[in-house]
Amino acid sequence: MACSSPLQPRLLSSFLGDRRLMQSPNPLLSCKRGNKNEAMQLTRTLCSLVDLLFNKRNQDELSKVKRKRLRPGKVSPRLKVPDHIVKPPYVNSRQSPGIASGPEIHDVGGVECMRASGKLAARVLEHAGTLVKPGIKTDEIDKAVHQMIIDNGAYPSPLGYGGFPKSVCTSVNECICHGIPDSRELEDGDIINIDVTVYLNGYHGDTSATFLCGNVDDEAKKLVEVTKECLHKAISICAPGVEFNRIGKTIQNHADKFRFGVVQEFVGHGVGRVFHSDPVILHYRNNEHGRMLLGQTFTIEPMLTMGSTHPVIWADNWTAVTEDGSLSAQFEHTLLITENGAEILTQC
Repeated sequence: MACSSPLQPRLLSSFLGDRRLMQSPNPLLSCKRGNKNEAMQLTRTLCSLVDLLFNKRNQDELSKVKRKRLRPGKVSPRLKVPDHIVKPPYVNSRQSPGIASGPEIHDVGGVECMRASGKLAARVLEHAGTLVKPGIKTDEIDKAVHQMIIDNGAYPSPLGYGGFPKSVCTSVNECICHGIPDSRELEDGDIINIDVTVYLNGYHGDTSATFLCGNVDDEAKKLVEVTKECLHKAISICAPGVEFNRIGKTIQNHADKFRFGVVQEFVGHGVGRVFHSDPVILHYRNNEHGRMLLGQTFTIEPMLTMGSTHPVIWADNWTAVTEDGSLSAQFEHTLLITENGAEILTQC
């Protein structure tokens, strides 16, 4: 699940409480970084200019799309979790824990726990993908995901995180991330990102993928394909000692070739015993410092768009959509840094 960038007043990974834009800074993100923060802000400004001059798709092309804009549907009551299942500390608190300081680095036992939670998350996501078809409600996907997770003795990490009401995120078409499952039925030609995180034996496994629903047009297929390529190209450069800023450069370089925008407001993050921790993983070009460590786990989760990369947050304080209604796609894996590079923990 993505976090919002510490430079953005209202967003933190894909998951941090009330995230209406243009309000006072999130207290969870108020890490004092001095000149480093100013340098990152300059990087963001330059990237915004690139978005305006290069990545942003021709508005005439976007205006030809006859797809209906997303509208909120009816959200069903929160699903129950059996008492015997161990729950994360943040459950039943509407306050988001934020990003914990310090990296997630694991010993042998911790690595095995991370592999188990990652494998389960991957299996759940794979099952959820098989449900994608015209006519199914995103609420039905949530129920299926919820049941599979608790049947395996795990807790659905999004449920109750900062008040999030569901067990999975379902982000359709122009929804960048954090879509709340509801009564809306998927339609032929939709694309949908399903973001699954499980909490198993005290460790979180976090993954997502974008699926095609029915007959999807070639432009949407290309967006989904390139987004997946961006993720795997970024994974391929990961290894002990590699600078984290190479992730953003790799992703943006590939997205630029196809004139797709890279969302800056939401980021990857450390993950393990806590849902979100350091490091913050920026998916766009940046000059952030920091290097990957042996035994460290974190997510990479690029979000690409056909048009504007700027999010608008719905009144539910979660759902983030592109301001121009253009399509957005996302893929995510949880990674473990090993001596040989990066092991993808969230694949079947």
